[in-house]
Amino acid sequence: MFRMPTLFFRVLPAVLVLALLLAVATEYATARPSRRTQDLAYVPATDSAYHDQRHRLDVYAPKASSPALRPVVVFIHGGNWNSGSKNLYSFIGRRLAKQGVVAVIINYRLAPLVQVPQMADDCTRAVIWTANNITKYGGDPNRIFVMGHSAGGGLAALLAADNRLFARRGVAQNPVRGAILDDPAGLDMFDYLQKKQYAGDAQYLVSFGQKPEGWREVSALYHVTTQSPPFLVYVGGETYPSIQSSSERFRQKLTALGRAPGYRVLPGKNHIPMVLQLYWQHNIIYRELLAFVGLTPRPAG
Repeated sequence: MFRMPTLFFRVLPAVLVLALLLAVATEYATARPSRRTQDLAYVPATDSAYHDQRHRLDVYAPKASSPALRPVVVFIHGGNWNSGSKNLYSFIGRRLAKQGVVAVIINYRLAPLVQVPQMADDCTRAVIWTANNITKYGGDPNRIFVMGHSAGGGLAALLAADNRLFARRGVAQNPVRGAILDDPAGLDMFDYLQKKQYAGDAQYLVSFGQKPEGWREVSALYHVTTQSPPFLVYVGGETYPSIQSSSERFRQKLTALGRAPGYRVLPGKNHIPMVLQLYWQHNIIYRELLAFVGLTPRPAG
């Protein structure tokens, strides 16, 4: 059954914010071998779409010098397409930087101000900014990966799968070299919104619009090809049926194309712990992510 429980998404933002605020508070009591450059604008203020808060990103770079440029991970937060902030995810930036990755944590505009196509365009522009500027922070513009949790996972998948997002911005080649999806939501909103089987489903039309062709356009499942970059997909064993079923269909589609993803179901984890586990440096997602981006993970301990 493919279902996004209405009550879950009403409760999620408040619960997630509380949990992440606790994680952020604890972050300041730990060693942070990284340097953060905060609130960089990735859209010029002269742009008609410019939003002073939502078109901002933070860069986390390792303090240790390196003779070579480092791989880059652009992280896209979740929040049901209508909430969330990069400021809650400093722990991810610092954990990645501690392990030798240059991390870029982004904001993007949210519903009801905009709909998902504009959110995807914002994320695209953040990746383009990264490709053009990340060498200043020790990052390799030829090794950019995207990562996201929940709604951010769906957006990350779309950036990796739909090259047209970059072509529309004048970038001939998609700079995304791979995607790490953490309990991704929205991989197949075309299927879900066609059915509208459950009370409250109409709320998603605020973010996704009224037209079925639009739902398909922003569903990554319909854009992956034999040329798509590699994916790592992590799904909570106790997460919501909507995420379980769409992630499995995504895996099947990629496998049929000869692009089988790394795919792991994490037993006992529901949706919120799937992102909170990223506070701990040696969890399975980081260990496999490091190999995925071309680094050797440090031994656990």
